[in-house]
Amino acid sequence: MAGKPGYDGAQDWRAPVRAREEEGAAGAANPFGRGDPAPFFFLSACRFQIGHNGALKIRITRQDPMTYAAITGWGKCMPPSVLTNADLATFLDTDDEWIVSRTGMKERRISHVSAIEMATVAAKRALACAGLDAADLDLIVYGSCSNDEQVPNSASGVQIGLAAHHAGAMDVNTACTSFLYGLSTASAMIRSGAVRNAVVIGVELISPYMDWSNRGVAVLFGDGCAAVVLQASEREEGVLAEKLGCIAEARQTLRVRGMGCAYANRNITLGDTLWDFDGQEIFKRAVGGMSQASEAVLAKRGVRPEDIDLVVPHQANLRIIESVVKRAGLPMDKVMLTVQRYGNMSAATVPVALVEALEEGRVKPGALMLMPAFGAGLTFCAHLVRWGERVTPIGHSDAELPPSPRSALEIVNGVRAIRAAQGGRSDAGLISVEYAEARQR
Repeated sequence: MAGKPGYDGAQDWRAPVRAREEEGAAGAANPFGRGDPAPFFFLSACRFQIGHNGALKIRITRQDPMTYAAITGWGKCMPPSVLTNADLATFLDTDDEWIVSRTGMKERRISHVSAIEMATVAAKRALACAGLDAADLDLIVYGSCSNDEQVPNSASGVQIGLAAHHAGAMDVNTACTSFLYGLSTASAMIRSGAVRNAVVIGVELISPYMDWSNRGVAVLFGDGCAAVVLQASEREEGVLAEKLGCIAEARQTLRVRGMGCAYANRNITLGDTLWDFDGQEIFKRAVGGMSQASEAVLAKRGVRPEDIDLVVPHQANLRIIESVVKRAGLPMDKVMLTVQRYGNMSAATVPVALVEALEEGRVKPGALMLMPAFGAGLTFCAHLVRWGERVTPIGHSDAELPPSPRSALEIVNGVRAIRAAQGGRSDAGLISVEYAEARQR
């Protein structure tokens, strides 16, 4: 024992995985709890200590295999109503060429139902894909910054829709990174043994809170949802590495005035918003944060750029995606793009792109994927994900949204008409708010 490298009499070589410990003393009954001699290989998981009476005490760890959180189910729910660039040009000073050249976007979706309804349909499809009954679901993680309600939380609304009566339910709001932060949260809880499985949702219903008079933001965003199912696995699948971060000193560069308790009792109508959106600063910070995070996760696992099979990035803007991919040393033909079809759906962009990559056959068994994102805060992250062997659904759900009675343009014009009738009554309250970071200086 004394010859063990680095042994100092109290060194603990035990792996921090779900372990059962037993203590015994030299010369006492076999601490392994069996009549046969203890196998030598267990010595690497032992802790030796000399007691006050001089007896050698041995603490034995029995190690379970490492637990991973494999992605076993997936599903999306996209509203049927499409808002095109031509539709936007009917009430904004813009056109298709202006929008496409700056963003890569040609259309986006506008929802006629709540975010919880979209999330419930997407989750039902993901559960069917995984072959997992909602009654056996342990956890629902709802990633969004446009919740239908604050109290109660939105995840509990999905629990009702799924009839997942035994599941915990939590919301995560890190803006556009909410799905990936939720993926980290659920994966860590599965690895710890707190839960066996989870459904992680990325959903956004931005259209009711959009400032449709502001061309700089109105052309960018859309509604949508997707979800994945995670299940405990001994195979090295799911999130292999992640890097989470936040550039808080730049939080004022992306702010939606009108969403949150800071705007209460200020003569502001709920739904009226003003958007602080510093495009150039956001571009610079987004590219830097996503690139830094991507480099960090590749280095953490010793992965080269050429080892990446597919990049599934946050779809904020085509030029941001191109810059991040170029810095990572990857070709654009390894990137899954949906920005042209759906615009920026905030927390929903990464999971929707992942589901569509699977539908298009771009995710192969054992694929290694890079998922970088950024959002208001300014939060950023990157995830290195190993796919499993199955790339087709086990089952299918018949869950559907009801048909939309109005076109996307009709929905948007309805919102615009309500706000026009108010004559800007909320503007003074929206502008006058003093934020926490200003008071803390």
